[in-house]
Amino acid sequence: MRNMPITLENVGIAVRDLEATIAFFTDLGLTVVGRDTVSGEWTDIAVGLDGNHARIAMLQTPDGQGRLELFEYLHPEAIETEPTLPHEIGMHRVAFSVDDIDEALAIAAKHGCHPLRGVANYQDVYKLTYLRGPSGIIVMLAQALQQS
Repeated sequence: MRNMPITLENVGIAVRDLEATIAFFTDLGLTVVGRDTVSGEWTDIAVGLDGNHARIAMLQTPDGQGRLELFEYLHPEAIETEPTLPHEIGMHRVAFSVDDIDEALAIAAKHGCHPLRGVANYQDVYKLTYLRGPSGIIVMLAQALQQS
């Protein structure tokens, strides 16, 4: 069996407030690389949802390797759910490496987003934390610790 070439295109996240979520992720350092409003037969087919109509934004990490596609539903009406818990099965979190976790947490705090419990030290290799971002998204931030 041959291995088919495959790359990760993006991670899609439905959000309650597109602009607030864009502000959160762009303040952390991502860049908006595209916006659109999508609807019509092609979106109904692709997504598997009749009447699919959404505002979308594509964000990219500074290295160009990671992308998030954020979408806010206009139709059908978005369904509110309880935010996921760290141990629930299914889509879990989005993780980012940062140079300065304290600076990243200060930026997140300006958006009302704080660590679930605190900042942990993993074997003096990483400082990391989970925080609850906009629309309840779990965001992991990790800072590599320099060994001297």
